[in-house]
Amino acid sequence: MQESTFRRVFKAFHYRDFRLMWFGACMSSIGTWMQIVAQGWLIYRLSHSAFLLALDQFLAGIPIFLFSLIGGVVADRAERRKILLGSQYVQMACATVLTVLVATGHIHVWHMLCLSFVAGLAQAFGGPAYQALIPTLVKREDMPNAIALNSIQFNTAVTIGPALAGQALATLGESWCFGLNAISFLAPIVSLSIITARYLPEKTTESIFGSLKQGIKFVRQQGSMEALIVLAFCMTALSMPMRTYIPVFVKDVFHRGPETFGNLLSLMGIGSICGSLAVAWMGDMRHKGRFALSTLITLGVGIATFSLSRLLPLSYVALVLVGASMMSVFATVSSLVQLITTNEMRGRVMSVYNCAFRGGMPMGNLLSGWLVPMFTAPVVLGVNGFLLVLMALYFLLGQRRVAAL
Repeated sequence: MQESTFRRVFKAFHYRDFRLMWFGACMSSIGTWMQIVAQGWLIYRLSHSAFLLALDQFLAGIPIFLFSLIGGVVADRAERRKILLGSQYVQMACATVLTVLVATGHIHVWHMLCLSFVAGLAQAFGGPAYQALIPTLVKREDMPNAIALNSIQFNTAVTIGPALAGQALATLGESWCFGLNAISFLAPIVSLSIITARYLPEKTTESIFGSLKQGIKFVRQQGSMEALIVLAFCMTALSMPMRTYIPVFVKDVFHRGPETFGNLLSLMGIGSICGSLAVAWMGDMRHKGRFALSTLITLGVGIATFSLSRLLPLSYVALVLVGASMMSVFATVSSLVQLITTNEMRGRVMSVYNCAFRGGMPMGNLLSGWLVPMFTAPVVLGVNGFLLVLMALYFLLGQRRVAAL
C-alpha cells in the first residue's frame, strides 16, 4: 500500500528526461533562493527602505510581464531546449557579476536593481520555454502529476535555499550566497545538454505578431481560460508581496536577524512541499476548479493571520499554512491551463498565462511598495488576505467558469 502511494505521488519520475530536468532545476532553484534571501537582506541593510525591496521585486518581474508573450511565440518557433540554455547563461552571468561586486565591496543598491531586470529579461524567454517543455516529457495523463512534482522541486528549493542562506549570511556573508547561485546554474545546463527530448516546430511564414494574435485568440475562445488568466494575475498580485515584506516583519516586528528570516522562508517552503505533494498524490482529480478556489480562501486566511500576528510561533504556523495553500492553488491552476492547451499552441498560451501569473508579482509589489510607507506592512498584507478570500468566493459562487472545471 505504501509502495503504491509512493509510486502514485512520484509517477512522472519514471520518465528519464523529466527526472534530469527536475534535478537540474532543483539545484538551480536552491541557488536562486539563496540569492533572493541575500539580496533582500542586503538591500534592506544598505537602504532600510521597504520601497526599494518592492522595487527590486518589481524590476525582476516587469520584464516577464512585458516580454513573456514574445517569449511564448519564440518557444513555439524554436527548439525550447536551446532557449532555456541561453536563459541559464544570462542568469549565471548576472549572479557572477553580483558576487564580484559584493566580494570587492563595490556593491550599491542600483547594481542589484539593474541586474534583477536583466535576469528577469532572461526569464521572460526561458519561462515559457520551460513551461512548454515540461509537459512534453511525460504522457498527457501524467501531466498534472508532473506539474505538481515541478512545484515540489521549486518548494524544496524554497525550503533548503533560505535555510542555507540564513546560515551563510550569518557566518560567511552575502557574497557566498551570490557565488553559490552562479555555480548552481551548471546543474540545469548539464541537464539540458543530455536530455533526448526535442521539440521540432513546423516552419511558418507567419509574422511574430500574427502568431501572437493566434495565441491570444485561442485563449479568448476558451471562456474558462480567460477566467484562469484573470485569477492567476490577481492571486499573485495579492499573495506574493507577503514574501517580499518578511524582512520588514523580522527586523521591525520581531526584532530578529537573518537566521529568523531564513527560518520563516524555510517553514513556508515546508508547507509548500506538503501542498505540492498533496496535489501530486491526487493526480488527475475531479473538480480541480473548486479545489483551487477552496485553497485560495485558505491562502487569504493564512496571509491575514500572519499579518496580524505578533507571536513568532503563530507566525510560523501561519507561514506553513500559506505555503501549503499557495502551492496547491498555483499547481492546480497551472494544471488546468496545461490540460486545456494543445501542444502546438503551448508556448504561446503558457506565455499569456506566465505574463499574468508573473506579471501580478511586480504590479502587486509596486502597489504595496507605495502603500506600506503610508499604512504599514501588517495593514496592507492583512487587506490583501481579505481580498483573496473575496475573490475566491466570487469565482466560487458568482462567476463559476473556474468552479465548473
